[in-house]
Amino acid sequence: MLKKFILLVLVAFVWACKGSDEHKIIPVDNFFRTQDKAYYHVSPDGKCLSYLKLQDKKLELFVEDIATGTSTQITHLTEKSISFYFWTSNNEIIYYTEDESKERKSDLFVVGKDGKNQKQLSSNEKTRLRVIEDQLIDDKYIIVASNKRDSTVFDVYRLNVRSGKMDIAAKNPGNITDWVTDNKGILKIAVASDGVNETLLYRENESLPFKPVITNNFETTLQPVAFAENEADVLFAISNVNRDKNALVALDLKTGKEKQVLFGNDTLNVVDAKYSKAKRKMIFVTCETWKKEKHYLDDSTRVGYSKIDKLLPNTEWRIMDKDKGDNVFVVRTYTDKNPGSYYLYVSNQNKLKKLADINPSINEEDMSAMKPISYKSSDGLTINGYLTLPKDKKPTNLPVVVLPHNGPGFRNTWGYNADVQFLANRGYAVLQVNYRGSTGYGKAFYTAGFKQWSDKIQEDVNDGVKWLIQKKIANPKKIAIYGNGLGGFIALNCLYKNNDIYSCGGSNSGVINLFSYFKTIPPFLKSNLQMYYEIFGNPETDTDYTRFASPVFHADRFKAPVFFAQNPKDPRVDVTIGVQFIKELKKRNVSVTYIEKQEGPNPVLRQQGRTALYKALEEFLKENLGKK
Repeated sequence: MLKKFILLVLVAFVWACKGSDEHKIIPVDNFFRTQDKAYYHVSPDGKCLSYLKLQDKKLELFVEDIATGTSTQITHLTEKSISFYFWTSNNEIIYYTEDESKERKSDLFVVGKDGKNQKQLSSNEKTRLRVIEDQLIDDKYIIVASNKRDSTVFDVYRLNVRSGKMDIAAKNPGNITDWVTDNKGILKIAVASDGVNETLLYRENESLPFKPVITNNFETTLQPVAFAENEADVLFAISNVNRDKNALVALDLKTGKEKQVLFGNDTLNVVDAKYSKAKRKMIFVTCETWKKEKHYLDDSTRVGYSKIDKLLPNTEWRIMDKDKGDNVFVVRTYTDKNPGSYYLYVSNQNKLKKLADINPSINEEDMSAMKPISYKSSDGLTINGYLTLPKDKKPTNLPVVVLPHNGPGFRNTWGYNADVQFLANRGYAVLQVNYRGSTGYGKAFYTAGFKQWSDKIQEDVNDGVKWLIQKKIANPKKIAIYGNGLGGFIALNCLYKNNDIYSCGGSNSGVINLFSYFKTIPPFLKSNLQMYYEIFGNPETDTDYTRFASPVFHADRFKAPVFFAQNPKDPRVDVTIGVQFIKELKKRNVSVTYIEKQEGPNPVLRQQGRTALYKALEEFLKENLGKK
């Protein structure tokens, strides 16, 4: 009898523990933890592995000998933080640091893989630098683009990594927005823009002038991927010229005509394509519907990558870096419930070694599934998105947080999302809508969002909420909307226009004034202004609409509580406009939670800022949805 009693007590204890685990609240820090190790790269010869490691509150650069496992700390930073780095040869690394100021002053260094022979190539630059070709040419040059001559345009330079001297290789006449080198580092392509139309220019060698090949409206995608090494004047590109969905094509640079469609499908949209220098051919494309999936163009790659599939079952994986011989790979895994891990994979040994978990604080068993949804908009368009329901709760009458994504030209994608999982853990159903104007669904769907930022785009979002209510998933009295950037713009517009739908809403670094948004576009993006006018409206000729679409001018129409966060050091944000907006809301007795967040290259400060932000958001949602 005593044994039975003890057994019953143990069973009750186990179930009690299980129940508490199923509904446990995970600390905010766990979701937004800074990675201890990240940004792995493989040396060109595949003998060394580099990475950034959190050391004394800064990410420092380390190099590990793959054969011996011996690691060497390469940098010892005191002020600025590393923003990017790369191997430029088997023995040398170039790294770029930025400070925390609004100007993001930067330094450039080259250093040996043993940490010796470090040389500073530039100091306290306010200009931007883009790397076009990172592998050494003639054992001393890399090819970069910089706006040091003129802040509004990027010229191309040969950067001598021995002396730091930059010699101009191609001067920007004022309308070039992109430069492309061939597989040997020879500059052969320039992309010109008048703001609306883009022209691809080509030259066979550096002694010849660039000549126009093909011109398209900016709505059309023509994205260079790689030059064909076996055929002269042929470029592989992702293109939706004369089609709705992106395809992978071979383009004849003499005529501007397509020679071949390597992969194309009326229902699949190509979002990425990989070229192998070792195999001298395109090896696969990545298409995206509700998930991303590879479509192989090379049988040996299919066979080789299937071995990785077997070693990493039930997970998505991406190749983040590889050596020149396509033998040593850095692989990143993830699912919707797991931020994933980094692995080193050696192909000729078929061996996989875990390097680091991206966030070891997350247990995927505690996370929620991200499911694809679709519904019809009020004018009959099919809208896709994702719904994440809180774990271990009945999918009925739930409080909901709607997350419109940033833009323009983005979309929500399937995978681990810390914001989504944090909100789901707090008991909210999370709705992510790929409203018209989102990329990935074809040219027609993308352009359907033009000049609809205060109209049909918001209706698409609202229709998603109505769909959730019709399905009895949403509690119609407990719905919030929150977004970043232009997602915050959409959220605030939806909030004040739909007091019958949303109980509260928020913006994180959101656009609230389109007039000032256009003024803060960096000088080197000024050539894109006309494109932005096509997407949003021209503030000079569409003044009334620009004013109508900007939440800052409608403070008198807000009634529901507002969460508002902005970063004083963000060069794209005029903080005074946000502060004045908050004052206007408070004058009208609107409940406001205001946060000035800290963001920047330093990972520790960035995490502290995120923690403060999400704790404030948690209290805001609890206060305004929990008591209804």
